[in-house]
Amino acid sequence: MRILIVEDSVLLREGLSRLLSDAGHEIVGALPDASRALQEVEDTDPDLAIVDVRLPPTFTDEGIHAALALRQQDSKLAVLVLSQYVEERYASDLIAQPGGAIGYLLKDRVTDVTEFLESIDRIREGATVLDPEVVAQLLTRRSRDEKLMRLTDRERAVLSLIAEGKSNGAISRLLFVSAGAVEKHITSIFSKLGLEQDDIGNRRVLAVLAHIDATSPQGPIVPGSQQNGSNR
Repeated sequence: MRILIVEDSVLLREGLSRLLSDAGHEIVGALPDASRALQEVEDTDPDLAIVDVRLPPTFTDEGIHAALALRQQDSKLAVLVLSQYVEERYASDLIAQPGGAIGYLLKDRVTDVTEFLESIDRIREGATVLDPEVVAQLLTRRSRDEKLMRLTDRERAVLSLIAEGKSNGAISRLLFVSAGAVEKHITSIFSKLGLEQDDIGNRRVLAVLAHIDATSPQGPIVPGSQQNGSNR
């Protein structure tokens, strides 16, 4: 897979480049900021862009706006966001935006190289891969939504695992329930959320989170807003 990296930390940027190259991927570019990201994508045609949220010069939201712009420029481009903290407003924007596969992982929680490389492969295959903490904050932020409140605790657990990209079989094993019970929970979830019952794939994950976002009582998400003044 052809990969573009946009990361200001030279150690992490070089480390990712070496790790992914050793795993058989081709690094088509490794940038310290987002100023040339759009042009680099146009010149190199990567399959995946790995982007830090907070980049020079202000270390606020340059990276996330670059990720949004990249997906607008190339609808097929997959994007993996790496961040120090959960920027749930930005995560909602990315997930709701049409485009290629999406991932959002927290740097400090990426502790297993094999799992990280597997996440890269899953994104390449079209899956949505979200850190569980990102999912938890997305769902908590919208906990007052009337439709979401209709879900049982078990249905919320199933929905969270779907959003993490887990298969029905994986959900069954993690929750210690039968595959049939998982299917019933999923049918109930989408019925309560008023979503069409079709395949349980990447589009279903995006549809669920986009729907929850659109009906949030806190109103639409405003790009560029900051959260708690946290650092990268």
